[in-house]
Amino acid sequence: MGNGPRDYTDKTLKRLFGLSGNLCAFPGCSKRLVNQNNAKDSNICHIEAANPSGERYNMNMSDVQRADYDNLILLCVQHHDETNDTKKYTVEHLKLMKKNHESYYLNERIKKNPSMLKNTIAALSRIDLTKYPETPGLRIIDPNEKIEFNQLKKTASLIREYRVYHTKLNALYSELENQGSIVKENLLRAIKLIYDTVKSEFVLGSEDPLRAVQENSDAIFDNVYSSLYKKLEDSEFWEEDIVLGLHIVMIDAFIRCKILEEPAS
Repeated sequence: MGNGPRDYTDKTLKRLFGLSGNLCAFPGCSKRLVNQNNAKDSNICHIEAANPSGERYNMNMSDVQRADYDNLILLCVQHHDETNDTKKYTVEHLKLMKKNHESYYLNERIKKNPSMLKNTIAALSRIDLTKYPETPGLRIIDPNEKIEFNQLKKTASLIREYRVYHTKLNALYSELENQGSIVKENLLRAIKLIYDTVKSEFVLGSEDPLRAVQENSDAIFDNVYSSLYKKLEDSEFWEEDIVLGLHIVMIDAFIRCKILEEPAS
């Protein structure tokens, strides 16, 4: 699409437009935007500016980071201009705006498509996530206890919001088990191994591995999500609703202690 900080990959655009529902992320705005195949630069906005003269420019970012999903938000032209007020619209404010919008869109899609979670589980079970060993079953604990223990910040609100779907997801797993499926066990083991692999990158060489996890817990959670997302994205099963359901599967795995560390009992 462009050069340098505007050299968006097709996968970045697919993720950005898919998770936003092609809608402006500004609170209360319902303007539908073009899709990723006809995207306009006026709708793809950099949270931290593309150029030194832009708003919230971060000289320590690379152009690849500037053009990546994490630094992009979809806004209509009117609200793109409004967010140029850097005192009011800080980096943290815009990232929260984007997260809240994506959460709202996910909840709306679940209402319209009750099969979303079942389809997500089915898709994940049909791709080669990874080879996984047998792991001991871990207890389900209070998410707030685990959030505090792992010192989650950015991800904490997401977990508290989506935990309401844990019961529904558990019912779907039970339904599959009654049909003779071992999808839940296989999927959760695979997620646990992906977490262990991601964690090792952050604790390698650390004299206090738990402390290293606590200091990087949000980044670790994001990296596990990105690993799962990429496997879906590279498969034949990528669909907007399935990718939307992925965060709920992740929250459920967190509650089941397959992602991040378990407080001592």
